[in-house]
Amino acid sequence: MDTDAILLSLKLALWTLAIIIPFGIWVAYSLLSLNRSKPWIEAGLALPLVLPPTVLGYYLLVGLGGKSIFGVPLVFSFAGILIASLIVNLPFAIQPIQRAFEAINPEIREAAQVSGLSKWQIFRLIELPLAWRGITSAAVLTFAHTLGEFGVVLMVGGAIPGETKTVSIAIYDKVQSFDTSGAGALASLLLGISLIAIALSYGVFGKGSQRLNRGKS
Repeated sequence: MDTDAILLSLKLALWTLAIIIPFGIWVAYSLLSLNRSKPWIEAGLALPLVLPPTVLGYYLLVGLGGKSIFGVPLVFSFAGILIASLIVNLPFAIQPIQRAFEAINPEIREAAQVSGLSKWQIFRLIELPLAWRGITSAAVLTFAHTLGEFGVVLMVGGAIPGETKTVSIAIYDKVQSFDTSGAGALASLLLGISLIAIALSYGVFGKGSQRLNRGKS
């Protein structure tokens, strides 16, 4: 087992969650009030789902090449793969939260407004608690997807041990060196995490949707 790669992947996943979930909540909530521009923004946010990882990785490599933050280069560094991870995980973080907000009965918001609550109070006290299952689903999917991301991270960060070599890249390297037992152990780890993540996502978010639908009826 490549402990350094596992720890680096966990670090990347946690940093990605800490940044993208608050951003995803803000974007998902903002989309509720959009009309004509909404389909175009949704399409742009969903692009990482359909773009080949090499295409997205190429544009990120070109865009980040030669640039740095706090003196640290953005390519072939942890900062670079973090930016790549944030971009490639946008649909996984935003779509479940958006669907959760959209599933809230509009009459609940209207009742809160009649009661004299401000928009911020409605969001904080009513909408956010009702959407927590969607937020949980987004967090689980983003975490699992970050652990398994390969193409974009490899193109932007390379395979520097302890810096950009994640679990998925470690599996690739082990296969290249014919270390099938090591590759199999890491692959089994990712398989188990992905299976648990999908089960949690379907179970948590699915039950939340059913309860909201019952409330509407």
